[in-house]
Amino acid sequence: MKYEKYCAPFAVILAAGIGSRLSPLTDTYPKSLLSVGGSVILERMIRNCLSCGMSQFVLVLGHRADEIKKFVKKTFRGIRVTYVINDRYRETNTGYSLMLAAKAIGTAEFVKFDADVVFDVRILRRLLDTSHANILCIDRNIPLEDEEVKVIVNDQMQVIEVGKSVDPKRALGESIGIEKISAETGALLFAELSKMMERRGNLQNYYEAAYAQLVDKGTQFHALDISGLDWTEIDTAIDFAAANAKFSSPVTTISRGQQKVLDEAVEEAAIQARV
Repeated sequence: MKYEKYCAPFAVILAAGIGSRLSPLTDTYPKSLLSVGGSVILERMIRNCLSCGMSQFVLVLGHRADEIKKFVKKTFRGIRVTYVINDRYRETNTGYSLMLAAKAIGTAEFVKFDADVVFDVRILRRLLDTSHANILCIDRNIPLEDEEVKVIVNDQMQVIEVGKSVDPKRALGESIGIEKISAETGALLFAELSKMMERRGNLQNYYEAAYAQLVDKGTQFHALDISGLDWTEIDTAIDFAAANAKFSSPVTTISRGQQKVLDEAVEEAAIQARV
């Protein structure tokens, strides 16, 4: 298949966070081990990668790391996985987690995933089929507010600005948390993250802050418009309900407690839709 020509050798999955906004769903489970559409979120992500020819994985873990390791070992026997542990996951954010992956990635091209994003495999195939060195996947169909990572591009779809503070009126869409990073840019990115994390006040920075710094310094990133393809970032119980509605295969491994929270979230979403 054509997309395999551009397949990045590493998949980097950031899965260190607590997922506190999904409590009580995440009181006893890591967020990435919750089930959506009959498949565990992390399982769905890894299978998407494998179906696109990606065979090497770097998982950055923190909260309930041992449970995630056991799941991966049991579910995916024989795949090549390097685990990186963020022991400071309670006081840091995605920028710090990505920085820790530098040694494991080395000089390889990679695709970075946020572990709480459920997505149609066609998004990844489009990304790998794109010849630009550095790509941010964006969706134009998302209402842009303070929480979204917004992207401004020029006529050639080159990224001009990226971040949560970007003016939503000027932004083309939201970055969905899946990016392709070249080997050359990876070296610059990790240097930027390392410098950024020297200041304690930056420990809570998202990795997009480093992307923004690189863009300002002249590194080219391009946006890939994936509007119309299904994806969901799962931060809240309402997001969890929406993901299960969008990826609607039967959920077979959901506990009673998870089902109760899911049902309540569906009811709340229905109420909000009627307002």
